[in-house]
Amino acid sequence: MKEEVLSDIINVENLVYKKTPLMTDNILSYCPGCGHGTAHRITMEVLEELGVWKDTIGIAPVGCSVLAYEFMNVDMQQAAHGRAPALATGIKRCWPHKVVFTYQGDGDLAAIGTAETIHACNRGENIVIIFVNNGIYGMTGGQMAPTTLPGMKSSTSPYGRDVHIMGNPLKITELVAELPGVRSVTRQAVHTPGNVRKAKRAIRKAFENQLKYKEGLNFVEIVSNCNSGWKMTPVHSNKWMEENMFPYFPLGDIKVDGEIVNK
Repeated sequence: MKEEVLSDIINVENLVYKKTPLMTDNILSYCPGCGHGTAHRITMEVLEELGVWKDTIGIAPVGCSVLAYEFMNVDMQQAAHGRAPALATGIKRCWPHKVVFTYQGDGDLAAIGTAETIHACNRGENIVIIFVNNGIYGMTGGQMAPTTLPGMKSSTSPYGRDVHIMGNPLKITELVAELPGVRSVTRQAVHTPGNVRKAKRAIRKAFENQLKYKEGLNFVEIVSNCNSGWKMTPVHSNKWMEENMFPYFPLGDIKVDGEIVNK
C-alpha cells in the first residue's frame, strides 16, 4: 500500500521541482547560507532548459568560484586568478559554436582580473560573464576586496575601509556597461525566492543573447552575502546585505540590447 501511494505521489505530473542533472551529486562545500550554490543551480537550469549544455564550456578561476567544476556537470576549464575572460576569449574564438561563460568572484574579476574583464568587454567578446559580488575575499581569509563598502571591516581593514587611504569601492558593473562592446548588463541577487526568479531570467537572457548574436558580451552581477567573511549568521548577513550592499550596488538592469537604461 505504501509503495502504491508513493508511486502515485512521484508521478511526473505531480512533481513541483526536480534537481537539474547539470548539477552533480557532490555535496556543496560552500559555507551554509552562501549564495554560490543557488547561483550554480539556476545557471545550470538555464543551460538545461535551453538545451545547449552539451555545447557549453564554463571557466572557473581562483577563489570560491574555483569549486564550480565540482558541481557544474558541463565541460569546465580552470583559469589562473583573474584570467577567466582571456581564457573564455580563446575558447570562443577557436570554437564559435560553443556556449562559453565565466563564473567569477569580485576579488578575481574586479582586482587581479580587472584588465582581462575590461578588455574582453571592450572587444565585445561573445561570452557570458557571471560575477558574484560579496564585497570581500571569501576563500583566502576575508581580506578587503575592490567592492568592500566604505567603513566595512575586513581582515585587512579591521577599522573599516577608509576611502581616503584605500579608495572607493569599484562599481565594475556600471563601468563595463559604458563600453560599446557590451550588449547587456544586469545586477541581481539570490537571497529570496523572488530574487532567484529574477536572477534566473537575467541569466537566461544573457545566454539567449549569446546564442542569438555573433558579438557582444553579456554581464550578470549577482550581489551575494559572505556570512563567514562578514562574521554574521546567514539571516543577519542577508539583512545586512539588503541594508548596506543594495543601496551601493542597486539591483536591476543597467544595459539592455546595447542601450543604457539605468544610471
